[in-house]
Amino acid sequence: MHVTFTKVPGRRYRISVVREHGPELAPRHGPGYDDWLPHDAVHFLVEAEAGLSGGVFGRLAAGRSTILWPADPAVRRRQARREAKHRPSGAERADMARSETLACLCDPLWRLRAGLSPELPEWFASRAPDLGEPQLVERILLRLDAFAARWHALPEGGELTMSWPPHNTRRTRH
Repeated sequence: MHVTFTKVPGRRYRISVVREHGPELAPRHGPGYDDWLPHDAVHFLVEAEAGLSGGVFGRLAAGRSTILWPADPAVRRRQARREAKHRPSGAERADMARSETLACLCDPLWRLRAGLSPELPEWFASRAPDLGEPQLVERILLRLDAFAARWHALPEGGELTMSWPPHNTRRTRH
């Protein structure tokens, strides 16, 4: 699966996915905008490094519709009915929760380390124990460093494409 993040006019970004399994997906605009780290890119990088196959991008690769929907409206309706019958497994729910936790905590850590924020948010101390492995967090922060530098340098209309599953990712389960 290939995931492309594109800078579009009006301080927005678009995400599009080309995958081997499941119906063709329509691109969509991502939530919010950031000059350094688009929200969906943070999730992609967290899930890739942590090996979270039940997160957003692992589910997309498996043919499910999570943050994107089928391009064809008739297929979209059929897919919605099919997925309404398929409840996420306990492992998928755990991966999704882990993705949210790591993304929520690694983003402000990265901003502090990159000098974009003078301090961590007040709520951070109460959630920091959820981070778990310091080595995993460091690997995620390094991935965020690399992506942010490339994203920030892109002109409007520029895009970055990443592959799922990433080739050099250590698979860990929590």
